Amino acid sequence: MGALSHLEPKKVFYYFEQICKIPHGSGNIGMISDYLAQFAKERGLFCIQDGYGNIIIIKEASEGYEQEPSMILQGHMDMVAVKKPGCTINMKTEGLKLAVAGDYIYAEDTSLGGDDGIAVAYAMALLDDGTIKHPRLEIIITVDEEVGMDGARSVDVSMLKSRRMLNVDSEDEGIFLTGCAGGAGVDLRLPLFFAEKKGLIYEVTIDGLIGGHSGVEIHKERANSNCLMGRLLWELSRKGDIGIESLSGGLADNAIPRETKAILVIEETEADLVEEIVTNLQKNLLDELAIKDPGVRISTVREGSGSRLCVSGKEARKLADYLFILPNGVQAMSADIKGLVETSLNLGIMNMSNEGLHVEISVRSSLEEVKYAVIGKLGAIAEMAGGSISIRGDYPGWKYRPQSPLRDKMVRIYEGMYGVPPKIEAVHAGLECGLFAGKIADLDCVAIGPDMKNIHTTEEALSISSAKRVWEFIVKLLREKDR
Repeated sequence: MGALSHLEPKKVFYYFEQICKIPHGSGNIGMISDYLAQFAKERGLFCIQDGYGNIIIIKEASEGYEQEPSMILQGHMDMVAVKKPGCTINMKTEGLKLAVAGDYIYAEDTSLGGDDGIAVAYAMALLDDGTIKHPRLEIIITVDEEVGMDGARSVDVSMLKSRRMLNVDSEDEGIFLTGCAGGAGVDLRLPLFFAEKKGLIYEVTIDGLIGGHSGVEIHKERANSNCLMGRLLWELSRKGDIGIESLSGGLADNAIPRETKAILVIEETEADLVEEIVTNLQKNLLDELAIKDPGVRISTVREGSGSRLCVSGKEARKLADYLFILPNGVQAMSADIKGLVETSLNLGIMNMSNEGLHVEISVRSSLEEVKYAVIGKLGAIAEMAGGSISIRGDYPGWKYRPQSPLRDKMVRIYEGMYGVPPKIEAVHAGLECGLFAGKIADLDCVAIGPDMKNIHTTEEALSISSAKRVWEFIVKLLREKDR
């Protein structure tokens, strides 16, 4: 008996649990891709598994639905795989430990992957059910969406017939998404000079933060642990001679980092000064973030004394200045849609090695020219410091479609089921719809999904009742013929 075997709809949650047994973090999709291909083969369904691991499965129309417009159901198979400190699960080789608390499913000590495992589970349940009436179904399950939409960019969809697409990669039931921002990942590299430095060895940790999805929750102005570490190092470098042996923080460029660590070498005569600076910054942050991120914490552990290879002196000040001035967070709000973020960036991952500093940033904007202007600013800052940038995973935004038969049908069905109209919105987070709109002429697309919270974090949870309602809505959408 599985942890979800008592939940309805049974097939949806059965397949969701099967997916969670298979490691499928971004960049580690071989097993899940093979599982989906084997699933299709066992049922005699047309299936393409391309060289990237993308999966396309086609199920012909039910009897009497041959003349109805065919439908693409689309989602992605990868998840943001993160775990709590001390968790012993190897997310590259082991499955998740699912649990249920009230109306929510979560994974013990790790992220859940409801984003976007629920889309895959819906698709598999549809394909495995012989009683649901539907038009021709064209299922697209892409790889590595979370690290730059690589699958949607690479997949060949030229054999598909559909001009309607239901993307199931949203986290708010009752909201129909009809547009999204474009984005890109930016890698910043700053060469550094290392030398031996003697002194007291400190491990400094900034943690206790809420974190979250940099597209969905960037407007909440939660603290970024990498940026806070930059601020601390800037203050320390201005008042003392510090050595920086290592820096590490963040797990994904599109997740707001919750924890950052540094190993510092401090002059013995400056130990009290360091403790004073840390104490004062902790006090100030508790005041600044009392509402937005009240759990913020800075801790120091003295690990003895000795000589370490580190960045120090003017080089340490350059590094601290660089981190301190990097832009982060919301840069502009939309002038067209109230409350929608237009442009943002997230300093998601930071690591220092003997080759220098490497920072990974997710940039998003509804305006392509502004997106590239922000990237240009990052390049200018890097160049001034003697570094460089490279761009990866550049993807377009998804423009609102004024005339949408699919959206109109969905709104009509939703109102009939629930007595209230859905909300029609655009979102700052990136969706694969923009890439597919560029591949499929005249694509009519809407994105939906069940309620989830804290995606891309170890507190991620999927609402059971919402997942059931969204399933029922999808089934009715497919079953109801066009008028």
